[in-house]
Amino acid sequence: MNTETVLEVKHFTEDLFWFKTTKSEAWDKRNFVPGEFTMIGLLDNDTQRAYSIANSPSDNHLEFFSIKVPDGPLTSELQHIKPGDEMFVSHRVVGTLTVHHLDPILPEDAEAQNKKRRLWCISTGTGIAPFLSIARDPEAYEYYDEIIVTHTCRTNDELQFREDIEKHGARVYQSVTREEPGEGRHKGRITDKIRSGELFRDLAIDQETFDPDFDRIMICGGPSFNIELMDMFNEMGMTQGTRKAPGQYVVERAFVEVL
Repeated sequence: MNTETVLEVKHFTEDLFWFKTTKSEAWDKRNFVPGEFTMIGLLDNDTQRAYSIANSPSDNHLEFFSIKVPDGPLTSELQHIKPGDEMFVSHRVVGTLTVHHLDPILPEDAEAQNKKRRLWCISTGTGIAPFLSIARDPEAYEYYDEIIVTHTCRTNDELQFREDIEKHGARVYQSVTREEPGEGRHKGRITDKIRSGELFRDLAIDQETFDPDFDRIMICGGPSFNIELMDMFNEMGMTQGTRKAPGQYVVERAFVEVL
């Protein structure tokens, strides 16, 4: 069992918190790839859950973003961690939300048609965690001319990390569903904005929907959100990337609703 020590904890709202742990020598054998997840748990609780790692592999620590479920088998206790506590963090990582599971786009093909190679990271709630890792690491910028992270939550206070993502070079599109949006944010479900073309107009991108030739998409949210987008992209004729073969979009299926 690999254990790490909690270094820092931040509570953003009554329902969301972030924490940072040490990164032990076990990670020297096989570091994680941006977008992958691991299993975490508490030493006095047998329950373990899959959590995306939210920081860059080059960091000497690990970061995680979590919801709080009052009666959740894990988060009912996990939300009370504090610096100095020890916890279980598996150093075995896996996941499909990596750039290697997406069909590559040749730079010369994009240049020939005056197009940008875009990576879209579409998230809700804590689903932004794997995209924090991707946006903070230089690898994805080698494959794409533009990275856009969309983040949809219920309230403005739940929208975090914008400045951090933007300082690394990615664009951020935030929206809320249950209150009026704050400055620089938008109102409504991201799926509706994709269907209407509003997302692209808001970002001043001259297209009405995703371009299967030059857009690649990652999805991370709740199960119903993921399925809705998968159905949308399948109807567009886009292919899903898996561990066996890359595609035009990828989704992580490992997460559960009750934490």
